[in-house]
Order: sequence, then structure tokens, then C-alpha cells
Amino acid sequence: MTSTHTEYSVQNPLNREPPVKTLVSSFFTPEGISYDRNHGPIPHLTADTHTVRIDGNVPSPLCLSIHQLQTEFSQHEVICALECAGNRRHAMRTLLKEVQGIDWGDAAVMNCKWKGPRLRDVLLRAGVTSNLSQGLYVAFSCYQVQCQEDDWFGSSVKLKRCLDEDMDVILALEMNGSPLTPNHGYPVRVVLPGVAGARWVKWLDRITVQDHESSNFYQQRDYKVLPPDAVDSASAEPYWDRTPAMCDMPINSVVAVPEDGETVRLSESGTVEVKGYAVPHGADGPVTGVQVSADGGQTWVDAVIEGSSLVRKWCWVLWRARVSFERGTGREILSRAFDRGGNVQQEHSQWNLRGVGYNGYGRASDLIIV
Repeated sequence: MTSTHTEYSVQNPLNREPPVKTLVSSFFTPEGISYDRNHGPIPHLTADTHTVRIDGNVPSPLCLSIHQLQTEFSQHEVICALECAGNRRHAMRTLLKEVQGIDWGDAAVMNCKWKGPRLRDVLLRAGVTSNLSQGLYVAFSCYQVQCQEDDWFGSSVKLKRCLDEDMDVILALEMNGSPLTPNHGYPVRVVLPGVAGARWVKWLDRITVQDHESSNFYQQRDYKVLPPDAVDSASAEPYWDRTPAMCDMPINSVVAVPEDGETVRLSESGTVEVKGYAVPHGADGPVTGVQVSADGGQTWVDAVIEGSSLVRKWCWVLWRARVSFERGTGREILSRAFDRGGNVQQEHSQWNLRGVGYNGYGRASDLIIV
């Protein structure tokens, strides 16, 4: 992937994911294999002139240049996974029931090292204090391009989260030690560890403290786990206003190797090597364990978590295991993850019309074992 000046249109935004087997080849996801999720074209901005306005319910509104964000605030680094709310939508669609939305596989996720000033420090400079945070939200906006369903893109989270140092919310200027690329929000984007990627606004140009959530379409009428009674667009209509917006992503794991339908040769010991990734639930990380089953979940084998010295609260883990198999067709491998907060991945999660937040067991199906 290169940072070209291709202008993806509102009608045809850039949305793609890498092969999951390729994705798990590196703990830090390189730019060249990262997924892309957009609702409109990709703007190409310059750091020399771009500014971020901080306004709304703040005592001292600000307008900060990228240079100011780089030099006037301490730079904070956080390793965390960025995951699309619709990651694994294909699994929900095929294992449970038809859903609306892009048919994402298991690879709409990336694990990166992000760097920039803490949002907390920026808000403090604008005069925001924790005793004023009750009932307030921080809305993030990008007015650079028109989107498919709105004239701008926006999201919001509670102000309390943004002021909590332990939540590690930053205004990222770098990804994996280099400046952000246009695809990933250059020159500045929000990084909200543990939160659905739809809230990590790219090409950020406005931060507003307010007493209500963002009014943007993608906060109000998308990225929500609607109840099962909402079976189509018409029946979903009364639920949009009463269903909370997605925030924390659920615990999850994926079997990346072998892939569905693959022919796998047994080792001399009668085992198959299995690899994958796992992410924790929201702020409940890190992932503390992953188990793999070759008999439909009757018995489980503990996987080995690789590079444990790199594992942090917000990041994914890469894992591997060896499981015993009998030769045959139609075989299946399952995975389930555990995290520090006590969350355990279940066989399936709740079906919802938009197919978001699926975190049933990771699985590789229809394997041929020879």
C-alpha cells in the first residue's frame, strides 16, 4: 500500500482487508497490510496549514496547529489494536442470519504503536477539569470530505474517558514510528484504545465538549447493536434513538492458520499447527489466555502467547497451538480468548441487523486433514 493521491469517491470509498494469514505474520501491523475503512474519499492534507479547533463547553477555546501538538505537549505512546466494528461480519452472516453491511472477514483489525499528545492535556489547556465532566461528551469531527450518509464524519465518547490518564486517549500524529499516512488520518487522528474504530476519527479538525452525543449519522444511526426485533430497515427505525452507540469492542479471537477449506497435512506426531490473534474486551486487557479445540468445544488445549514481553493492556496477542486430529474431511478448529477482566469468548454473540460486534468462537471450518 502506498500513499498515493488517489481520490476514492463518496460512491466508492476504499474498504479492504488483508488475508488473515498475512495479518498475523507481524505483531505490529505494517502500513502495507493494514485494513482500510472509509465512508467517503481520502483527503490529502498538509501539516503546515492544518489545525484542530477545541470548542464547545470549554472555558478557553483553542485552535492548535500540528506543530503545536508536536512541540507544546508531551508525546505519549500507546500500543493498541484498532478494530472495525464490523470485523467478522461474514461469520455472523453465515453462522447466524443475514445482516446489512460490508462482508468483512476476520482481518478488519490492526495492531500498531501510536504516538501523540494525550487528549487530556489538550483539554486541560482549554480549561476543562474533571469536576466539570459529569454528563458531558467529547465530539470529534472531520469536515474535510463529504461522506455517504452525511456531509461530514463525526463521533463522540464520554468526557470522563478522555480525562482519565489510564484510558490512554491520544491525538495520534505517528503510527509505528512514522507520520500517519493519508489512509490512516494524516496529519492527526483520534486514538481511543479499546473502542470501536468508527469512533477514531481521521483527519481530525474539531473537538467539541458538549452535553450530548455527536449528531453525526454514524454515531446516531449506525454502529449500534440493535435488538433482534429489528430485522430490516423498517423495523429498525424505532430502535435507533433508544439503542446506545457502540463503544467498547468485545473480547475476540480468530483462527488465522489454517484457513477455511484448507487441506492440512498432519505432522509425524499427528498434530496440526494453529495460529491466530486475540483482543481483549474494551479496557479489560490484556488477553490472558487463548484455548483451541479440535472436537467442537468438548476439550480445549492452551495456546502459547507469543512475545509476551510486548503484551500490553490494549494490544492484541498473537498465539499458536498444536492440536491432535484424525484424518478426514469437514474438520473444524475453534478458539476462545480470556482477558484480565474475566471476560471469556462464547460460542456466539447476539445477532443484530448491522452485523457489528460479532465475537463468537474463532473458527476454521471445512478442513481436509491428510
